[in-house]
Amino acid sequence: MPPKRSSKRKATTSDEDVASEQASSLAKTKRAKVDQESGEAPPANAQPTNKVLPEDIVFPAKSPGTVRIVTWNVCGLAVAEKKGFKRYVEAEDPDILILTETKVNNEPVDPSLIKRFPYRYWSISEKKTYSGTAVLSKYKPLNVTKTLPGHPDPNSVKGRIITLEFDQFYVIGTYVVNAGQNLKTLDAKKEWNTHFESHIRDLDNQKPVIWTGDLNVAPTALVLTNAKRNWNKSAGYTEAETTSFANILDPPESIPGAKPFVDMWRKLHPTDQHYTYFSYRFNARTKGLGWRLDHFVLSGRIVDKVKLCEIRSGIYGASDHCPVVLEIEADLEEATS
Repeated sequence: MPPKRSSKRKATTSDEDVASEQASSLAKTKRAKVDQESGEAPPANAQPTNKVLPEDIVFPAKSPGTVRIVTWNVCGLAVAEKKGFKRYVEAEDPDILILTETKVNNEPVDPSLIKRFPYRYWSISEKKTYSGTAVLSKYKPLNVTKTLPGHPDPNSVKGRIITLEFDQFYVIGTYVVNAGQNLKTLDAKKEWNTHFESHIRDLDNQKPVIWTGDLNVAPTALVLTNAKRNWNKSAGYTEAETTSFANILDPPESIPGAKPFVDMWRKLHPTDQHYTYFSYRFNARTKGLGWRLDHFVLSGRIVDKVKLCEIRSGIYGASDHCPVVLEIEADLEEATS
């Protein structure tokens, strides 16, 4: 069962459980109806089922006066580059690109990335070919940090967080700790969450925050397939993890002055059951078995500036995650050559 929270949150969770069951039922109905023309069942949750990147990748140009920010867990940058990574980046043309699980051991020297993004920041794990976070930007930040203040083990933080300060907001790119198989690293996840909750609130007290990356949490039943089966058994969907995320969105009264945050994709797609991660195992992509683990979480006071937040569901195969893109009204100065 979902975690017990205030009456307000109980109602919300109940609604989402109902919506999840309805979406699951609808997906089953769709799968049962064979398309008369193709002879194939439509994809579960109306999402693409391709296993490699499309040959032609085209997106609309960004809205005037906005900054386009993308987050993508590339599941190993070197491998992703062999499977179409650069074709996607060229088509999307983000202003700020957050990469997670880069698995690089040194800062890559790639002329195409250097030309496209004059400002590049890499957080590299102490452990070889493990974790890794990068933020590549056309805009020069005022300040950059790669630490999680207060965390007792700085080495464990390496490769997992980069915070950039711009004039109008902070951008935090994270590859959040995974609770692990059989929840063996859940305590490490709890430690991370404790200090991250303080970090994001401290920044939010100064200026608005855009937090993004692979957050390794499925906040509600709508965010994964087979929610009941996974509850308190699978990394990302435990009471401890979902409660921490909920406390950031809707701070409890015990934290005076804390301001609310918004799960931006969910706000714009209140009932959709779409995912950003499909395991390479068990034919999960074809079956539509996935999780939404990659998020954009924004300070509530800048939500009205967001013009778009979409999962690029067709961009799969270079990684087992799909990118997520956000466009927000902002007046940042792009670097000139």
